[in-house]
Amino acid sequence: MEISVQLTQSPKARPATDQLGFGRYFSDHMFVAEYTQEGGWKNAKVVPYQSLSLDPGASVLHYGQAIFEGMKAYRGVDGKIRLFRPEANWRRMHSSAERLCMKMIDLETFLEALKTLVHADRDWIPAEPDTSLYLRPTLIATEPFLGVRPSQTYTFFIIASPVGAYYGDKIEPVKIWVERKYSRAAPGGVGSAKAAGNYAASLLASTQARERGFDQVLWLDAAEKHFIEEVGTMNVFFRFDNTVITPPLTGTILPGITRDSVLRLLHAKDIRVEERPLSLDEVLEGARTGRLKEVFGTGTAASISPVGALGVDGRLIVIGNGETGELARELYQILNGIQYGKIPDPFGWTMEISVET
Repeated sequence: MEISVQLTQSPKARPATDQLGFGRYFSDHMFVAEYTQEGGWKNAKVVPYQSLSLDPGASVLHYGQAIFEGMKAYRGVDGKIRLFRPEANWRRMHSSAERLCMKMIDLETFLEALKTLVHADRDWIPAEPDTSLYLRPTLIATEPFLGVRPSQTYTFFIIASPVGAYYGDKIEPVKIWVERKYSRAAPGGVGSAKAAGNYAASLLASTQARERGFDQVLWLDAAEKHFIEEVGTMNVFFRFDNTVITPPLTGTILPGITRDSVLRLLHAKDIRVEERPLSLDEVLEGARTGRLKEVFGTGTAASISPVGALGVDGRLIVIGNGETGELARELYQILNGIQYGKIPDPFGWTMEISVET
């Protein structure tokens, strides 16, 4: 599908790098395409950033057909712009679309849309260490119809936001609250889809965790509140002695792309990895005996996020003296090195984007 490009005549003032934060500012342009049952995908274009026009009866507003992805464009130390595993983002978005009975755009157009938008907004990609341009591909149902069935029309769009270094000058461990009351997802539900409603359902527990002084929530299984699932915005890994354990992909947690990348890095380093159910009791026992050496989360926003403490039923369980573990630090350095072109990419994970005018 051919993509038309309309560049803005009124570019925005770009914020100072030290003021970026995460998701606060948006670049000059966006990608948009539309789907109808009769005509398929059409009107693919990069246009100046603008509001969407939605009928008040649009299905997304009433029945929640909305999915998205999170990814980044990195300005490397060599000046080249790179995406990280964009095909994997498309595969996951396609899977999410199938689960919510939505029509997903094809891979070729998805990749070309990313490249075209990033090229148009290449000056929005900060050059300071560990900064990037966050990309948010989104698919919503737009048919004005009040009835419980899949929409027959959709809008796919991509917006971009320059983001600062997640940790600042150094990696700081986070504190995680173990949620005993609320659930994120149940077997047979949409936990493995990156659906907007999953995040709405997590807000109350996340807000209460912050009020208690914690950064995020660690979710347990919905049936028994016994087994570890994932952190609010990350998959989670536990290192017991020389073995790394992470919950399996059984349909209730998001199949993270950073998670998969970390698993491949661990296998390449010949570190023993187990994808299996892990109970909270086993974690607490490991912390008590000293077998639990470190805990870390994986996700697009922070890449690798060390966990310094768990809040469990009013107790604070300190992990690894509350400091960043050696494995988490090493994995962060490898992923960061590949994404920014500091070290070779033996996996073929990165896709370079031309910065020529």
